[in-house]
Amino acid sequence: MVRRTAALAAATGLIAPAGALADYALNLRPGVTPISREVYDLHMLILWICVAIGAVVFGAMVYSIIRHRKSRGVEAARFHENTSVEILWTLIPVLILVSMAIPATRTLIAMEDTRDADLTIKVTGYQWKWHYDYLGEDVSFFSTLATPTEAFRDASLRTADYLLEVDNPVVVPVGRKVRFLTTANDVIHSWWVPDLGWKRDAIPGFINESWAQVDVPGVYRGQCAELCGKDHGFMPVVLVAKSEPEYEAWLAQQKSAKATRAAAAEKTWTLEELMQRGEAVYAKTCAVCHQANGQGVPGAFPPLAAGHPFAAGENLLAHLRERGFLDADGNIVLGPLEQHIDIVLNGIEGSAMQAFRDQLDDADLAAVITYERNSFGNDSGELVQPAAVKAAR
Repeated sequence: MVRRTAALAAATGLIAPAGALADYALNLRPGVTPISREVYDLHMLILWICVAIGAVVFGAMVYSIIRHRKSRGVEAARFHENTSVEILWTLIPVLILVSMAIPATRTLIAMEDTRDADLTIKVTGYQWKWHYDYLGEDVSFFSTLATPTEAFRDASLRTADYLLEVDNPVVVPVGRKVRFLTTANDVIHSWWVPDLGWKRDAIPGFINESWAQVDVPGVYRGQCAELCGKDHGFMPVVLVAKSEPEYEAWLAQQKSAKATRAAAAEKTWTLEELMQRGEAVYAKTCAVCHQANGQGVPGAFPPLAAGHPFAAGENLLAHLRERGFLDADGNIVLGPLEQHIDIVLNGIEGSAMQAFRDQLDDADLAAVITYERNSFGNDSGELVQPAAVKAAR
């Protein structure tokens, strides 16, 4: 059908040569899964039915306008009804709708059939990142935007995958049926990779099922397709399809990395090591709200630098004041260490401050808290070990 479409369009002069076709790809993508190809074929079927209807209707209309124009002295026919014509123009649309409904229903049923999956991945949306949990494999990780913030302001730093690159893509094996369970932790998101042929809303408290069997190795990119807050546009999805041996090697690497992270949580860190790791964690996780310079956003995200004024809703100010991070003059102060750990672990209810207990491991939490208490003009000299975070959980 793809070849027939291209040939017909070329014959009618609707498209340019092959090079231009690549630049002006306006049609639906065929995708790389059985479902995406069914959706594409269904799309083309309905498109050509609509084209045929349009050609007949507008052709008849143009012919009638020209052939029976007033200047030729033609008078309009006068009749009350024609039962045969009425039956005909009822049956024809019904047959057209049935011809579209049968394959559409077949595709919808196939799209919802998640039985006999070889692998199940739970996808959880967060503001503004994705979490992937390979059920039964003891592998899970967060996937966040990898585009450097400098590229937001400097177009010369932007690559072909600008805002569509992540640090940890979701990886699936080629030729195996993968079941996706989609949900969300905070607000409604939508997980969408066009080449899979579908998208699924991620709704807190609900799990939506879907499946894909990628037949072609490669990297496939998508985005969150539901407006979910100020950084909705910085929440890409990247799926990598690997051959079976490559997938098994990747899976083994992920399990090894998890063991390494567990060992890091038992280690005693130096201040220099914590600061170096904390800077990376802050840039990846915290800077999106508190800003790269730690100045925060007035009214929403408090600055992390002591001595800076902060005005916001009374609920947030009361929390900060109660925990020792806001003085009587409305200035941010470096509060007690145990309260700092509690806020990062559990968040602040009723505010935009998320709980990171399930998003970061003990070593990352210890590092970022240490970094915040010794950066942006703060110089507490305090360091937090992973064991202290573990004890506070």
